[in-house]
Amino acid sequence: MNLPDPLSEALRSVSLTGAIFLDAELSAPWGFAAPAASTGARLMAPSAEHLILFHLLVEGEATARIPGLAGVPLRPGDIAILPMGDAHELWNGRGAELTDSSSLLPKILERKIVSERGGGGGRLTKFICGYIGCERQATRYFLAGLPPLFKTNIRRGPSGEWLENTIRHLAAGREPDGAGRGALLAKLAEALFIEALRRYMAELPPRRIGWLAAARDSAVSRALAAIHREPARGWTVASLAEQAGLSRTVFAERFTRLLGEAPLAYVSHCRMQLGARLLETTDDTVLQVALNAGYESEAAFNRAFKREFELPPARYRMERRASPKGNKRK
Repeated sequence: MNLPDPLSEALRSVSLTGAIFLDAELSAPWGFAAPAASTGARLMAPSAEHLILFHLLVEGEATARIPGLAGVPLRPGDIAILPMGDAHELWNGRGAELTDSSSLLPKILERKIVSERGGGGGRLTKFICGYIGCERQATRYFLAGLPPLFKTNIRRGPSGEWLENTIRHLAAGREPDGAGRGALLAKLAEALFIEALRRYMAELPPRRIGWLAAARDSAVSRALAAIHREPARGWTVASLAEQAGLSRTVFAERFTRLLGEAPLAYVSHCRMQLGARLLETTDDTVLQVALNAGYESEAAFNRAFKREFELPPARYRMERRASPKGNKRK
């Protein structure tokens, strides 16, 4: 019997765009101060609504920190992820001066990996940096409930080790630039991010809340997977509780505690995101979109859509297609 996999179902409903933009070998002391991802998001990933940043430590030591919060020490194999793309610092060595990493943006925009070498002559640190571009609904799904900065070690499993070695090989330019190298690195960055999510989810302590904690829950995960697999289905609390194998009362309480919203409110958000995607990527009429998103009438869909996006569906479609982020796909 196949186990429920809400993470895979949620990832299928969100478009990811990965990139590796920095391959660094720096000797202590060294340091970077990175601005919020939103600063260069429109230039770096114009089709993305949200940017997630990550740093993979390959060799040596480093510390990552969001100003005002405690630092997170990093060791080889650790990947530090900033799910909200917050401004942060990355350094190693006492007295390290923090260089403004926004100075690297012009090179990054050339769509080539920036190779950074230098430092103060002390112990060497090697790391690789990248980002994941995605749609904003990711913040309601697998990014919901995550700390602003967290780490996990990908060397604890063979798939993570393979990903790290392959990315290091390609990022360091150990073979000539060939056709498809950039696309391959982009897909590997996405795979690395998903592997990190999987590992972090497996390592979550008991009693944690948030989307990944819900996806790990033996009962709620079945309902989550079903919602993301068929968001337009006529779900009720009773039918979702049946999927979870719980009574209605126990299911509703556990779902709400883990995810911070009631089951049918979550279903409604999923339907809205499906409707928004259909408006952007198809030429279906608003009525067709409404029906495909699980609504019985265009009027009901219009009301719910305007509450969610503050725009009626037709205007939303027009504005999205007029913007650089409106990628039409028939």
